[in-house]
Amino acid sequence: MTQEIDEPQDEPKSRGGLLMLAAVALIAVPVLIGLLVIKSDSPSTRAPIGSENDMGGGMGDATATTSPITGVGAFSEIQATDITIEPDPAGDGAVLRVDTTIDVACAVTYGPTQALGSIATDTDMVGGGHSVHQPLMRDLTPGVTYWYRVSGVAGDGTLYQSDLMQFTYNGEAVAAVEPPAPNVAVGASATAVSSEFSAAFAAANAVDGSTSSEWSSAGDGDDAFIEIDLGEVHSVAGVGFRTRSMTDGTAITTSFTVTVDGETYGPFAAGPGLSVALVEFEGRVIRFDVATSTGGNTGAIEVEVYGAVLTSDDDM
Repeated sequence: MTQEIDEPQDEPKSRGGLLMLAAVALIAVPVLIGLLVIKSDSPSTRAPIGSENDMGGGMGDATATTSPITGVGAFSEIQATDITIEPDPAGDGAVLRVDTTIDVACAVTYGPTQALGSIATDTDMVGGGHSVHQPLMRDLTPGVTYWYRVSGVAGDGTLYQSDLMQFTYNGEAVAAVEPPAPNVAVGASATAVSSEFSAAFAAANAVDGSTSSEWSSAGDGDDAFIEIDLGEVHSVAGVGFRTRSMTDGTAITTSFTVTVDGETYGPFAAGPGLSVALVEFEGRVIRFDVATSTGGNTGAIEVEVYGAVLTSDDDM
C-alpha cells in the first residue's frame, strides 16, 4: 500500500538534495576545469573590448577578450539576464548573478590572471540544475581586477560557456555592518516559532551556529517569526539575521524586526548574507519577525544577538 504525499511547490533544501548537488559537482567540475584550460590564443578569436559580449556589471566593467572554446555552446545562447557581480553583504566576497532560459548546473571560474585558478559552484537550495544562479566568489582582494568565465552544463550534457571577462572587486562597497560584540545566540532555546517546514528545518537550526543548516517556515511569508531564550538577561548592542533563500527568488527576507519585553525595534534591512543592525536593549527572550519578504518558505539560516550577560555590576 502506498501513501501519496503532497509536496510543497517551494521545497527547502534537504540532505538528499545536497548529496545530489555534490554528485553533480563531482562530475561537472572536473569537466569544466579540463575544458577551461583548452583556450585559444589566436587574436582572431578575441572579441573587442566593449563589444556586445561585454556582460559584466555591478562592481566593475567586464570586458570580453576571448570567444568560447570551439565546439562549446556560447553561454549567451541560454542567458536570460545580464551577468551582474555585487559584493556579498556578509563580506565574504562577491556574488555573480545571472538567469538562464534552461536549467543548468552553473559554475564560475575566476582568478587574478587569465589562468583563473579558482572555481565557485552555484549556491543551490534544491539540488540539480536550475535557472536562477548566484555562485559566491570568495577570497577576493579589494582593488584587484579578476578574470572570470561562466559555464553551465545542461541536462543533455551540453556545456555552455561565456567569454573570458573581467571585474574589479571593490571591497569597500560592501555595506554590511560588522557585529559589535560576540554572538550570544548560539545554543539558545527556540521557545516559539510560526511554523516549521519539517523536523529537518526546525527552529533550533537558526541558533546552532552553523550556516549549513537552517530554519524554514511552512510557507509563512511575511508572517514568519522565531522567538529565542538566551537563558540569562543580556546587554545587547546589535542583532543579526541571515535569511534563507530559494533559487526561484522566494523565501528571501528583505527586512525584519526584533521584539523584547513588548517593545519592537526595526524594521531593519535584510538580504542575502548576514544583515547586522545596531540596537541597544536589555533582555533575555527575543523575538525575530519577518517584516517584508519575497514570500514562500521564509526563515533563517541563523539569527544572531550581539552582547554580553548582564551582571549585577551592570545593574548598579
